Amino acid sequence: MAEKHVYRFGFDANGNNVTEVAGESVDQAKWITGGKGANLAEMANIGLPVPPGFTITCQTCVAYSSAGNVWPEGVLDEIDEYRKDLEERMGKKLGDSEDPLLVSVRSGAPFSMPGMMDTVLNLGLNDDSVQGLIKQTENPRFAYDSYRRFIQMFSDVVMGVSGQLFEDAISAKKAEKGVKLDTELDADDLKDLVETFKKIFADNVDTEKYPEVVVDGKVAFPHDPLLQLRLAEQAVFGSWNTDRAILYRKQNKIPDELGTAVNVQVMAFGNKGNTSATGVAFTRNPADGTNERYGDFLVNAQGEDVVAGIRNTEPIADLPKVPGLEEAGKELFHVFEILEDHYADMMDLEFTIEQGKLWMLQTRVGKRTALSALKVAIQMYNEGRITKEQAVSRVAPEQLDQLLHPQFDTSVKYEVLAKGLNASPGAAVGAVVFSSADAEAYAEAGKPCILVRWETTPDDLHGMVAAEGILTSHGGKTSHAAVIARGMGAPCVCGVDALQIDAVNKVCAVAGTDVVLHEGDIISIDGTTGDVILGEVPLVRPELGGDLQTILEWADEIRLDADRGRVIGVRANADNPADAQLSKDNGASGIGLCRTEHMFLGERKQLIQNFILADDDAVKADAVEKLGAAQKGDFLEMFKAMDGMPVIVRLLDPPLHEFLESPRDLDVEIAKDEAAGVDVSEKKALLAKLDSFQEANPMLGLRGCRLGLVYPELNVMQVKAIASATAELKKQGLDPKPEIMIPLVAFEEELALVRETVEENIKATAEEYGVELDIPVGTMIEIPRAAVMSEDIAKHADFFSFGTNDLTQMGLGFSRDDVEAAFMPLYLDKKIVKTNPFATLDKGVAKLVEMGVEGGHKGNPDIVCGVCGETGGDPESIHMYYDLGLDYVSCSPYRVPIARLAAAQAKMEANGGPKKLEK
Repeated sequence: MAEKHVYRFGFDANGNNVTEVAGESVDQAKWITGGKGANLAEMANIGLPVPPGFTITCQTCVAYSSAGNVWPEGVLDEIDEYRKDLEERMGKKLGDSEDPLLVSVRSGAPFSMPGMMDTVLNLGLNDDSVQGLIKQTENPRFAYDSYRRFIQMFSDVVMGVSGQLFEDAISAKKAEKGVKLDTELDADDLKDLVETFKKIFADNVDTEKYPEVVVDGKVAFPHDPLLQLRLAEQAVFGSWNTDRAILYRKQNKIPDELGTAVNVQVMAFGNKGNTSATGVAFTRNPADGTNERYGDFLVNAQGEDVVAGIRNTEPIADLPKVPGLEEAGKELFHVFEILEDHYADMMDLEFTIEQGKLWMLQTRVGKRTALSALKVAIQMYNEGRITKEQAVSRVAPEQLDQLLHPQFDTSVKYEVLAKGLNASPGAAVGAVVFSSADAEAYAEAGKPCILVRWETTPDDLHGMVAAEGILTSHGGKTSHAAVIARGMGAPCVCGVDALQIDAVNKVCAVAGTDVVLHEGDIISIDGTTGDVILGEVPLVRPELGGDLQTILEWADEIRLDADRGRVIGVRANADNPADAQLSKDNGASGIGLCRTEHMFLGERKQLIQNFILADDDAVKADAVEKLGAAQKGDFLEMFKAMDGMPVIVRLLDPPLHEFLESPRDLDVEIAKDEAAGVDVSEKKALLAKLDSFQEANPMLGLRGCRLGLVYPELNVMQVKAIASATAELKKQGLDPKPEIMIPLVAFEEELALVRETVEENIKATAEEYGVELDIPVGTMIEIPRAAVMSEDIAKHADFFSFGTNDLTQMGLGFSRDDVEAAFMPLYLDKKIVKTNPFATLDKGVAKLVEMGVEGGHKGNPDIVCGVCGETGGDPESIHMYYDLGLDYVSCSPYRVPIARLAAAQAKMEANGGPKKLEK
């Protein structure tokens, strides 16, 4: 059977429904006829008043675009058959001088893309058919109003002529007539505008691009309605690839290869006088979820007037009160109920009332805020329309960011000064500071600040904690600043290459502008969009109420129900007691990653430096002892906060040079001292030592388990601190559940050797305290070889935790701190990669995870597998992790609610989808 390119909807000449459906449900049909076409067909099938028409499929768009904007063979003939069928159903013909058929031509992709693609109304009008419209309506003003609208819209949408030229002409006509409103222009004025508009068309259309509109060597507005129709259809297909549509798809992760459908539909006229109207409405409030009629309408207008803001609209609740529109208004409110009953969701709809008769032009599931999504889902469940599982599936996890972080007040206008990567969501306002010390000073003085750095280092942690937000000129979404900011829930914008930072002199020029920021200047940053704004933008924090908690509790029921499928846990990455408590408050079932290196900063930094740099063994031993005591105190607090829950402690991972001062700074200091005649022999000796710890590629050098093998006393110190803290708490009657993770393992022999040391020290501590200690020992799978050889490595591991930051970096050969600024935008633009692999799990890296999980279970059937990388909090990645067989995901404490919801949805999707009400 030949591929079908066109589907009709609506009634025939006898009033019979002759709709052709492209799938068994709207969800199936939308992939073929787009969301608009599928829903028009659905409304027709449930008996709602839908103007008849036909839909050209999304696949036709893809074929047309792929062939260089050439129609596939036979499609134009198929479209023409459906055009003739529509004329027969309506008893009218396009362009007829006695009783013309007029149509709209609209886009309609599988996913809603409001305002991104094009529409043409009143198609079929020309100098002959406008006379037929006057005969049929006895309303010359309406006819010429429709004609001038058609020329303006066709010229703008199809031919690329600036719409402002036509608006200027309308303004000139109103000034000439001494009136303020379009509706005050009479039929003769509008007839004059038609001629003016045709001249604008002739003067501004590109003849080389559109030779079809050249008549006798001159451009003329197309008289032939079939040419009008073909050009409009091509324009709608072309609008799929406009810059705004491409950007919208990129932001909303909509695939480029889907294409848009074209809907050709009989016109319903809302501009036929005071018993006609047009409007856009929602069946409930899309901002806050209130169960009320929400929307706008205009009397004696067409649809674009409502969305263009040309005239002040009226609230939809007042529609039944308008004389002449009472019955249509009541019918519309009844349609609201029909649509909600049928779709079991909040619906967005467009309608036109033509001389008292209601016509439905579109419906779709309404876009809504997170606040509204939560409330509507719970309302629908309480009303008996949907199940709990459906309610949980109705809330997009990504939306919860709106509720968990401050945001800019959307009612305030502002100008963006510079733009970077949206590294950590939320907004912040504060004074510019250029060092962590200054950030702390500002915070202690009660003054909010934004830490502005070239890039942050682990030593900036205290400043990052003190600041309201972080702004860097370099680094990507998984740079130090980004990772730590997300972990803290702090807004962060990274990689703003327009910032020319001079931290020494505490100034920052902004390239492309004459703005120079000084310490103390107020700026605002939006980590959700990557925007940087000069001055203060007011912040708002949405009211949470109990709806979020309700949905998350329902999500947990699904996620943890073994009868519904494999259970998946949600843990958090936390390095201190405060974050551990926050993780618990946000519903985490444990800590999936506690990074011990963060415990070596601040006052303790000198201790670790003493260990690294000292030649005297006694000094080294003293430093290790003091670090051990400090770490034990940290673990006591962490384990106490998470009593009864697992806490995976990762042994020291980063290369040692990260704890040392910059040798280049010391080099400068030595040069200055030498110039001043100061003895620099000691500083030169220190410089030599610092240089000895520098590595050409530190991320592949002496770090992770290798550190414990080269400096075994570090592992001994950390394991004793973990074990003794556990033993003390057990003696107090608590139930600490630490697990020890050995990082960066490549060979099973590495893990076997380090594990032996770990177990020896656990055993010794247990004997010392007289308690039984059962502390699982596992490893981080972050090197591709470890994933490949996971069966052997698993023989020495109680658990695997996949560190996808490094696994992605090593698997792809990407330096995560460099590629996002260097070439990731290019890769995304050229579709070499579909998503940033450091934000969403790459399919190739997913294969490594799959190998690791399968091999792990072969080597140790009881092994527990989880993930603790950045992608552990990404909803799309969580779906992949569930399918890959992971037992839990671990993420920033602030993303735990998002992960709980996403994990429940992943489980439902993997097990047949959300359960529906039994009919």
